[in-house]
Amino acid sequence: MIALGALLSFVAPLSAQDAASPQDKAKIAAGETVYNTYCQVCHGDALVSTGQVFDLRRLTANDRARFENSVRNGKNQMPPWRGVLSDEQIDQVWQYIRANAYQK
Repeated sequence: MIALGALLSFVAPLSAQDAASPQDKAKIAAGETVYNTYCQVCHGDALVSTGQVFDLRRLTANDRARFENSVRNGKNQMPPWRGVLSDEQIDQVWQYIRANAYQK
């Protein structure tokens, strides 16, 4: 009989994107597009920060209000995006960040 631990070592873990529903995958993909258009210049390719700005992959599920406030109103060197990004676009970027966050 194969030990459960040995069996599990052969099973590749699912990423948040792999486990997402088709609707969630669409939001994540749309969020990646918004991110690449508006955020990537400062926050880095594929959320990989240069160290000069906050690493968005550190945001946890509990940081949603903080994220939205920073996006809408700006923070430190980050300009406000109120009136530039719609609520839907902000949600899409959030979905993209959460799908790639360190802590799911």
